[in-house]
Amino acid sequence: MSNVLLKVDKVKKYFPKKAGLLNKNMSYVKAVDDVSFEVYEGETLGIVGESGCGKSTTGRMIMRLLEPTDGSIVFQNVELSSLSKTEMRKARRDIQMVFQDPYASLNPRHTVKKILEEPLIVHGIGNKKERQNRVEEYLEIVGLSAYHAQRYPHQFSGGQRQRIGIARALMTNPKLIIADEPVSALDVSIQAQVLNLMKRLQEDLKLTYIFIAHDLGVVRHISDRVGVMYLGRIVEIAPSESLYAEPLHPYTQALLSAVPIPDPTYQREQIMLKGDTASSIPDTGCTFQSRCPYATSICQTKVPELVEVKSGHSVACHLIGEQQ
Repeated sequence: MSNVLLKVDKVKKYFPKKAGLLNKNMSYVKAVDDVSFEVYEGETLGIVGESGCGKSTTGRMIMRLLEPTDGSIVFQNVELSSLSKTEMRKARRDIQMVFQDPYASLNPRHTVKKILEEPLIVHGIGNKKERQNRVEEYLEIVGLSAYHAQRYPHQFSGGQRQRIGIARALMTNPKLIIADEPVSALDVSIQAQVLNLMKRLQEDLKLTYIFIAHDLGVVRHISDRVGVMYLGRIVEIAPSESLYAEPLHPYTQALLSAVPIPDPTYQREQIMLKGDTASSIPDTGCTFQSRCPYATSICQTKVPELVEVKSGHSVACHLIGEQQ
């Protein structure tokens, strides 16, 4: 097994809900609640789940764009939460992010050259000539041309803008890239191009990815391991092939049953989940209990722990725990 590049341990992010005339904190929204995982050098860890499950919040906490409420995030044996703002800014040279909306994440008033030069200037990399050469080099690497450096973001298609976003993330030679739904805003035909580009760059530049998405088909295409999140918790994490061949958690099974299969002769029963996530978050026990077809009394009182049930395959479910 490769070296551990990133270790996330029992990380939480609670947002206060204010109410009343004095705007007091009445309760908390548990956006991320006790999440733990490791990322190994050179791999792609996919994090998948429906909107609002906390996957993007997790990515932003790793970058320290959001401060964790509790827990530990260790990158290259350094505890990120202990770093000052100045030290964290230096650490971001090795951790970069690709955002979901390629238009909103690029300054419309700046040329592509200025956008790509900015991280080099911030981190004091190279002189003016070296920076210009690097901008042109990385535009070529992501499939654009050097003359595109003088254009503005609105002059590009969505797929081209995302390539610029990827180039910007690569400028500082990072070790880890957090890709937050990088293809969800793109047409399906363009998604494949961007995913293939990211896989090629990973091989050529020895990159490590955390790939956040809600599309299981996309995640399968690019990920070595996949973590499934539900209401702020990781409910299953496993090697990609193992997860897709034999999903163990009832939520993962329901998600995979909804993925289209390009074979008109293949019949698969879709698992329909009942209940509403927003109004059915339980105070105690398993967060999935109100929608789970197999829920028992223990699910209402005890939170299931993420336990390894076979090599590399961990699941948080009382039902699976009883079977082992």
